[in-house]
Amino acid sequence: MLTKIALASLKSRRTTVCLTLVSIVISVSLLISVEYIRSQVKQSFTRTVSGVDLIVGAPTGELNLLLYSVFQMGNATSGISWQQLQRLESNPLVDWVAPVSLGDSHKGFRVIGTDNRYFAHYQYGDKQPLTLARGTRLTKVRAAVIGAQVASELNYDIGDSIVISHGLGNVSFHQHDGHPFTVTGILKKTGTPVDKAVHVTLTGIEQIHAQPAGRRSVMRKPEASNDGSEHAHHQAHDENEHEHEHDTVTDADRASHPDQITALFVGLTNRAAALQLQYQLNQRNPEPVLAILPGMALSQLWSLMGNIEALLLGISGLILIASLTGLITMMLAGMQARQPEISVFRAMGAGPLTILWLIQAEALLIALTGCGLAVALNAMAFPLLSDTLSQQFGLFLSGSVFTGQTGVIVLAVLLATWLCSFVPAIAAYRRALQAGLTQR
Repeated sequence: MLTKIALASLKSRRTTVCLTLVSIVISVSLLISVEYIRSQVKQSFTRTVSGVDLIVGAPTGELNLLLYSVFQMGNATSGISWQQLQRLESNPLVDWVAPVSLGDSHKGFRVIGTDNRYFAHYQYGDKQPLTLARGTRLTKVRAAVIGAQVASELNYDIGDSIVISHGLGNVSFHQHDGHPFTVTGILKKTGTPVDKAVHVTLTGIEQIHAQPAGRRSVMRKPEASNDGSEHAHHQAHDENEHEHEHDTVTDADRASHPDQITALFVGLTNRAAALQLQYQLNQRNPEPVLAILPGMALSQLWSLMGNIEALLLGISGLILIASLTGLITMMLAGMQARQPEISVFRAMGAGPLTILWLIQAEALLIALTGCGLAVALNAMAFPLLSDTLSQQFGLFLSGSVFTGQTGVIVLAVLLATWLCSFVPAIAAYRRALQAGLTQR
């Protein structure tokens, strides 16, 4: 009965109620969105690298190894030998190994020396593999596969030539301009540090550091002769042949490898063996190395950003307070206009407590309807925005909006609404008492 009267009362003030309802829907939607995105950002961060069971590098801090191998931040203190890769490949617990070699850059973007095992096994997000938007993988010694952000910022396309700089700074005085690489592939956007990387072959990295730019031209400088044009022709021919040799992968190239690499991404045949192999590498390995579990290291790194979570929760709380304040203000502002309505209720025998419960029932109906619409709005919006969020911001949504946290938020909003509604309800209660005294 009280609910029917509250609905009829709200219907008589539908314009004001609708505006208040819109305010509640927006506020609760923001509240649910912030909480949902906060949880999804945390999950996405911990999935920056996926499908990799161990990361092996030189002995250094766990976070430092994670930062320079995955996030391309900071520098490696030293490398590990190629024999370490071979030992891991022969380990029965290991399914695959992907080497990475760091230390060079291209116009401020990190250069990663690797091979096609990196593209075959490295995953991100919810076990999503790296896929090419255009072109091919590292099919040539001087091939380069660039991330989506590198391609967009530098306006690169398939076939463009790039020159690698020695060192990691934005400005380098040592350009490997005698050994350019050719862009053969552009990766799809991942929203991870992969987008900002230039991937080249380990063999190509080894060659440019083994043969400083300009050496070849000096060594092949023709001797003074009358038939200089013929020598020039032979020189050009030889150089073309030399470039052609480096344009395709030969058996010798496949067999060649650098003496040292920066880190290894390791996949295991059984993930349960990760701790066992980590212990073996850290404690009993003939070469001093550090093996970390990327999931645990990412969780440690995220814990350093706890202030961001607290800030988001604070914003959520302010949104809720603003929403409830608007509801109370609306009900208090309409109390003067509802004086005749209250007098009628009193004349019909309704007590002051009935008026109080009526006001609270109206507030709860508005809040309940607003929460329902807000949850429905979020449930429809996030699936539609899923692809855009993953490609543009690297935010990978998983799971439903209908989580336990959403239920807690709705219950908290309803509880807070009930408590806050005492303010206009008590005002209505007093007006009801005055109306009763006037009638006597």
